[in-house]
Amino acid sequence: MVRGVIFDLDGVIADTEPLQWQAYRRVLGELGVDVGLEEYRRHWIAGGFGPEYACRTYALPIGPDELRARKAPVYAALLRAGVAPCPGALDAFRRLRPTHRLGLATNSARAEVTFLLAHLGVAPLFHATVAREDYPRPKPAPDAYLAAAAALGLAPGECAVVEDTERGLRAALAAGTRAIALPSDLTFDNDFTGAACRLAHLDELTAELLARI
Repeated sequence: MVRGVIFDLDGVIADTEPLQWQAYRRVLGELGVDVGLEEYRRHWIAGGFGPEYACRTYALPIGPDELRARKAPVYAALLRAGVAPCPGALDAFRRLRPTHRLGLATNSARAEVTFLLAHLGVAPLFHATVAREDYPRPKPAPDAYLAAAAALGLAPGECAVVEDTERGLRAALAAGTRAIALPSDLTFDNDFTGAACRLAHLDELTAELLARI
C-alpha cells in the first residue's frame, strides 16, 4: 500500500526550469557561450549534469562548481521576481494530505527550497523536505528518495514518487519506490520506462490512483 507521496520540486511543484535556463544562459553568455532551450533541456534537465557538459563542451575557464556558484545568485534574483506553481500542484497537496504523508526530494539547495515553499504557501503541507545538502549523491542516484522515505518514517516501497524527468524517475526506481511520470513540455520525450503510470496533469493524482499502483 502506498502511504506516502514524494514530489520532485522543479517542474512538478514549481515552474522553475525556464528560470534555471535563463540564469545559466546569462552566466554562460558572460563566458561567450549561448545555450538555447533545446540544448538546456537535453543536457541539464534530462541529463542532470549540465554544468559538467558545458565546461567540457565549451572548454570553459572555470569548473562545474564555479559555474553553479555564479548561477546561484542570478537564479535567486529571478525567483524573487516571481515564480508560479505548476498546474494542479496545490490542489494535489491539499487533496492527498488527509490520507498520505507528503514529502519533497530535490537536487535544489536548501535555501532555494525554503524560499519556494514559503513563496507558494505550501511549506506546512509537507511532512518532510529533503534538499541537496541532505544526501550524498544527486539524482539519478537513489539517495534523495531514500532520504525522503526515511524522513517520512516509511519504507521506500510504501512511497510513490512524482517525477517529470528521466533521471528523476531512474532515481525513484533505484530507491525502490513506485515512480509516477509527469512529463512536461520540456521532458515529453524523456524515457519513462518503468513508471507505474504516466499522468497528463496532477489533477489525475488521487488517493484512488495511488491505491491501484
